[in-house]
Amino acid sequence: MTGTLYLVATPIGNLEDITLRAIRILNESSIVLAEDTRNSKKLFLEHKISSKLVSYNDFSSQSKISSIIKHLKEGKNISLISDAGTPLVSDPGHELVSQVITDKIRIESIPGPSSVISGLITSGFKNNKFIFEGFLPKKNNELMTLLSIFNHETRTIVCFESPHRIRKTLITMRDVLDKNRKISIAREITKIHETILRGTIEEMCHISDTDSNLSRGELVIVLEGSDKEYDDFDRKLDYLHTSLSKDISLKQFSKVFSKISNQSAKEIYNKYKESV
Repeated sequence: MTGTLYLVATPIGNLEDITLRAIRILNESSIVLAEDTRNSKKLFLEHKISSKLVSYNDFSSQSKISSIIKHLKEGKNISLISDAGTPLVSDPGHELVSQVITDKIRIESIPGPSSVISGLITSGFKNNKFIFEGFLPKKNNELMTLLSIFNHETRTIVCFESPHRIRKTLITMRDVLDKNRKISIAREITKIHETILRGTIEEMCHISDTDSNLSRGELVIVLEGSDKEYDDFDRKLDYLHTSLSKDISLKQFSKVFSKISNQSAKEIYNKYKESV
């Protein structure tokens, strides 16, 4: 019989946030694959877990994946953990899991902490429908393109951002989105300095100017869904405008795309003139 690959959620800050089942599975695993073994050793010491830790991250080679598959086929149980939270959610592991599924080896999820869900449920926004965008783009033009899509996304949006980029990102959000749109920023979730800020994008920009703590620690951004419901063509038009605005004038853009739109060139021009 083949072994099982367990995807085990670990604490996102507070080391007490781990299930009894997770501790048992980690102890019973022949190998525990960890994103950073140095970080995972703290968890292992806290809960007296003695299983062998082996490094596994985005830079792991195909030969390492093949070695893991071989151990599983020999009947060994292996666990995969990330530095914090649920594995594979903006963390390494997809290629391994894909290969394990192809080889028809059993996979089990051991649920637990997730900063995505924690950030969502503490935001106060509707959570019956939401989307997760992972880390926001680093390049400003790519960020603006994505935010232009958010302009008409009616579902609550959850994303990650690095603390050293948060101020610049908030300014870009203010420029592209409605400055009065509500936003929640959860910082250092479950840790001693946990902070959850709620307000408008404009208010968050002021906070980022005065509160240096916002540029420290892990951040989860939750953006309230838009009340502007546009059809698919309008979404594509917004995307094209953001992408092409540096290459052609608004007048040219309006003239060209009015030919395939139910809007006149003047209507398209007026729609985007404030952003020029």
